[in-house]
Amino acid sequence: PPTSADAARAALTKKPKCKSIHEAVKAGMVEQLDAMVKSGISINAVDPVHKFTPLHAAAHSGSLECLQWLLWHGADKTTVTVRCWTAAHLAAIKGQDACMQALLLNNVNVGLQDDRGCTPAHLAATHGQSYTLQTILRSGVDVNVSDKNDWKPIHNAAFHGHLGCLQLLVRWGATLDDVDKNGNLPVHLSAMEGHLHCFKFLVSKMPTLVRALKARNDHGETPRDLAQRFYKDNIVEYIDSLQVEKGQMEKEEKLTFPGHDAAFRGDLEMLRTLLENKIININERDDKGSTLLHKAAGQGHLHVLEWLINREADCNIANEAGETPKDIAKRFAQLATVEYLRKKMGNDSDEEIDVADPRFFEMHSVEGSTDCKSDLNPGKQDKIDSRERAYQKIEELQRLLEIAIHNFKQLGGITPEERQQKREEKQLVKTVGELQDQLAYERMRREKLEAEVDEYREEIGNKEVRDDDKEGSDSVKVVLSFGKEKKKPMKKPLFGHGGVFVRRY
Repeated sequence: PPTSADAARAALTKKPKCKSIHEAVKAGMVEQLDAMVKSGISINAVDPVHKFTPLHAAAHSGSLECLQWLLWHGADKTTVTVRCWTAAHLAAIKGQDACMQALLLNNVNVGLQDDRGCTPAHLAATHGQSYTLQTILRSGVDVNVSDKNDWKPIHNAAFHGHLGCLQLLVRWGATLDDVDKNGNLPVHLSAMEGHLHCFKFLVSKMPTLVRALKARNDHGETPRDLAQRFYKDNIVEYIDSLQVEKGQMEKEEKLTFPGHDAAFRGDLEMLRTLLENKIININERDDKGSTLLHKAAGQGHLHVLEWLINREADCNIANEAGETPKDIAKRFAQLATVEYLRKKMGNDSDEEIDVADPRFFEMHSVEGSTDCKSDLNPGKQDKIDSRERAYQKIEELQRLLEIAIHNFKQLGGITPEERQQKREEKQLVKTVGELQDQLAYERMRREKLEAEVDEYREEIGNKEVRDDDKEGSDSVKVVLSFGKEKKKPMKKPLFGHGGVFVRRY
């Protein structure tokens, strides 16, 4: 009888047929994409409306499997839209960090500028896609590149109030003293827009408080002047409080990663404020790669965990130490939290399952992007089938690699691995020879030392015998001389009983 998996696969065959290659990509239907390209449709066909190629559509919609298929089959990575956006620009705008990683693996240039001079880093900072921005910065792009208005990515993050991106850029070396065409520092832009958390962070990172509060743009305006002109009372009140307190900032206030601090303390109201105002993302990472879920899980704040997960926080994200929120809860013995997360994750990541087990492809780690979910909404079976296709590709390539290596060897070639093995064998033989020579030298040296020791022992023994003989002869002489000793004559006393004769002259 047919199983549920068979029924699901049968349902897949009944999916509506897409009218164009772009529709197939947006819907994530990689089988139809493959069929269309094989039928003669160009892999770089341009959409007449948006001037998108299939690669652009995949990066924009987050259709990861289709994007990987297109890159694998040679889609043009340099084609741009009417605004000179590449696929990397579109992935940065939408926060498709998984697509951005795939593009970087295929050597896509993420430093190209659009018609306004914006790079993907500018666009990720503008839209608050912090993890996508981190992926871009790790590729080695210039963090201080300017657009046509002399805005650097840090200006975009400050103006739009994205604290996570702002902190990330500062950590990667963004300068806080660069001005735009109007002489505005990032601190001016955050004050102008009333982004209090960003303003506090920038003030704390400026060289001096006077530099932060008294800096004037080309119109002679300070951050306070701009905040007052645009009715940003929260900024004005904060600056006035700093001036009243003579620049003493509140030490107890957590200016860096306030969302993580709120999750750690279980402060749900603060979290709600930060997320609803789009100051941070639901899957925001701190400097150690931990998310809000990691912080809440370690303290056992179930109400915070439930609230975050209901808003699509990802339980499978691991920090830099490779720990998921469930691992953190285990480490701190938060048993109720561990059980709750196990149910929400839908699988036990500690269980070892063989690839032959049907459940192998049901297990998963992070699926797709974490900054922003893709426009697709695939079902569970769709995801399983995608993993199966990817794994089949791995097995196919492994077989092809084995055949290619065998063919290369038959033609007399030597693989780099074999060359390395031969070099290691030669080095091993050389090392063994050197050690044997050293051992022979040490043996000779030991034998020489042992011979010297034997000579010294023999000499010491002879000396002791001579000393014993000498001591024996000396004792005999002493005894003989003592027996032959003569009596000495007695001397007469000077004064006798008869008196003393005195000679007179």
